[in-house]
Amino acid sequence: MDTFRIEIAQTDVDDLHARLDRTRWPGDGWGRGIELAEVRELAGYWRSGFDWRAAERRLNKLPQAVTEIDGQRVHFAHVRSSTRNAKALMLTHGFPSSFAEFEELITLLPDFHLVVPSLPGYTFSAPLAGPGWTMARMARAWKTLMERLGYDRYGVHGGDVGAGVSGAVAGIDGDHVIGVHVCTDPVTAAATATFIPGMADRLDPDDPLDKLIRQRMDAFTHEDSGYLAIQNTRPQTIGYGLTDSPVLQLAWIAEKFAEWTERPVDRDRLLTNVSLYWHTASGVTAAHTLYEQAHSADWGSPPTVPQAFAVFGADETVRKLIPTPPGTRWTEFAHARHFPALEAPADLAEDLRAFFGPLS
Repeated sequence: MDTFRIEIAQTDVDDLHARLDRTRWPGDGWGRGIELAEVRELAGYWRSGFDWRAAERRLNKLPQAVTEIDGQRVHFAHVRSSTRNAKALMLTHGFPSSFAEFEELITLLPDFHLVVPSLPGYTFSAPLAGPGWTMARMARAWKTLMERLGYDRYGVHGGDVGAGVSGAVAGIDGDHVIGVHVCTDPVTAAATATFIPGMADRLDPDDPLDKLIRQRMDAFTHEDSGYLAIQNTRPQTIGYGLTDSPVLQLAWIAEKFAEWTERPVDRDRLLTNVSLYWHTASGVTAAHTLYEQAHSADWGSPPTVPQAFAVFGADETVRKLIPTPPGTRWTEFAHARHFPALEAPADLAEDLRAFFGPLS
């Protein structure tokens, strides 16, 4: 296990700027994707206004390390608490995010020992050592990581892919995991429901709630799932563009942040995330992990430890889409959506503390 600092070579930063200067822009997209004006504005700021070195210094305030697990390089931040008897908590990001999503949340959880890994294939846990990195395999790697760090009891939290990985960790390491806390939102829940066999047939077309769920499922299938269909089937093909064109990598991520948030994320934080993908050439390897899960029946074992769901932008649809065992903690927030650690970090921190506080 080696200590790690982010140190992107100036030649790489200069190359990014040169590529941005040479961008060949498409014409108007007629609403068939992220708008041209939005991407041009973001790219212009990335080129001439965004301060990567400031972002790098800020992230390097987090103690970081790298290790090898199951042949794969794994990067993580490890922030120890000065609080006596602090609990350990692992925070796992999703797509198209990174460990930097939790930067502000970390400051709001000083009473926890925090382990914040980068998923295999993402940013500094890239490149992938080979195929086969499903969420269940990632969970086994996280179990190993917590063992190496000496944590006998710990909690897990995640959203998006991180929710699946966290649940799988709890499923395989119930003797050591004290609880699993995950985030979701109504649109994500409906999108996930499209992959559940027979779900559409179970919806009553005359029930207003079922009708809303069906509308959201149809919207995802016919309008919003293109990014996932490509990565689930042809990750290498889209990877040539994600690795060679900073504007494609920017648009690929910015579109999801625009669609999946209640209000725009601060553009410096957005571009920090995009820059992490760009400078590590991990857009393609992140896509490969999505392909792996789409072609695997290995989702891990269901957790038997205490569970909690935090639903952001909540409405009545999510409870119907997510069956929960008795005793599950369920918290609903009317605001924020897919990235609560960025949109509502104080609310997320409070919910994490309320759930894990009584557990041991």
